[in-house]
Amino acid sequence: MKRATLVSVAVTTIFYMLCGCMGYAAFGDAAPGNLLTGFGFYNPFWLLDIANAAIVIHLVGAYQVYCQPLFAFIEKWASRTWPDSKFFSKEIRIRLCSNKSYSLNLFRLVWRSAFVVLTTVISMLLPSSTTSWAS
Repeated sequence: MKRATLVSVAVTTIFYMLCGCMGYAAFGDAAPGNLLTGFGFYNPFWLLDIANAAIVIHLVGAYQVYCQPLFAFIEKWASRTWPDSKFFSKEIRIRLCSNKSYSLNLFRLVWRSAFVVLTTVISMLLPSSTTSWAS
């Protein structure tokens, strides 16, 4: 899993950097704020909706991949710092259908939920980059 995360983060970073550098090389400062509609392409609307939905799906998946190393680091640090605390170390088995079970850790549930809420609030407080950086 560690190798898969490393490879996926590296490939995604290279792809983003390549797109950014090529876009800046092609358009310079005249790059539109929204690449989907910045060139006067508004019709068909359904195609723009599909493109925006694909971006949302991509970002939801990318958020998970990019957060996993941070989650693993914090959870490992907390279990080493407080090894006797049941909040950090106890695994609660939840029995699912058939012979399968799910292992739930309360710290993992609270920490990851709080992280998602915090990053969501911070992202809502930040202004849109297309409106604040426009000259």
